[in-house]
Amino acid sequence: MPKIDLCIEPFFLGTDTSEKIKKVKKLGFEAVEFWFWDHEFTGNNLIPRKKNIREISFLCKDLNITITDLVVNSPDGLIGGFLTKPEDKDKYLERLKETIDIAHKLNCKKLITCTGNEIIDYTFQQQVDSIAETLAKAVEIVNKEGITLVLEALNSHVDHPGYFLTSSKTGFDIVKIVNNPGLKFLYDIYHMQIMEGNLITTIKNNISLIGHFHFASVPGRNELYLGEISYSSVLDAINDFGYKEYFGLEYWPSEQEEISLSKTLEYVKRYNK
Repeated sequence: MPKIDLCIEPFFLGTDTSEKIKKVKKLGFEAVEFWFWDHEFTGNNLIPRKKNIREISFLCKDLNITITDLVVNSPDGLIGGFLTKPEDKDKYLERLKETIDIAHKLNCKKLITCTGNEIIDYTFQQQVDSIAETLAKAVEIVNKEGITLVLEALNSHVDHPGYFLTSSKTGFDIVKIVNNPGLKFLYDIYHMQIMEGNLITTIKNNISLIGHFHFASVPGRNELYLGEISYSSVLDAINDFGYKEYFGLEYWPSEQEEISLSKTLEYVKRYNK
């Protein structure tokens, strides 16, 4: 049975991370993830603001909360650089090392990495090669640190116009090229439903390459029990395929946060057996 975590960034906007963790713990969550250690999400954009990592670390130990994931670089490449640009390799690797230091303080074992946007000066294959070459160096680093990188594909139709990695096939191909257990694929069901569909068969055929899931409804990126995706079927399938790691609820609430989270947790537990 997969384990549940909550991405807390879209919730309780204006509340600091420690208070968010306290709130979701009371609602029954035992694991959380957030995006960047040095930026805060305001609801419209990211602003530079370091999280109180020391306070968060002590709080998670006290509440027995697991931090499952942090994000290394932003989808647009402005935080941490572009994997699609060979000249950004050192910038990315330096950002990775900084994020690993934070991850250790939080006892976090997984880091999400983005490709950055398409670069018009390079061909598709040149960008794939740049991503794979940089990630090959990155896994040499994370393997020594007991951390796994997960590469995320996103949708370019709604949320991330211009983003490079919009295909799970290309994402799985890159993981295969790097061919190292330190790199897996993050299968975000919301993004992949928008871009390609065929969710369950794709998951089944590539389950050994998947290191994390994100869930949200389509359309809207809201609660799982809304929209066109049958998450009861998806959860049954993931269970049948033997996946035992975390899946992250990364969605935007359509109603008051406590009500939304309580209903979503009840829904997930009903089908995640």
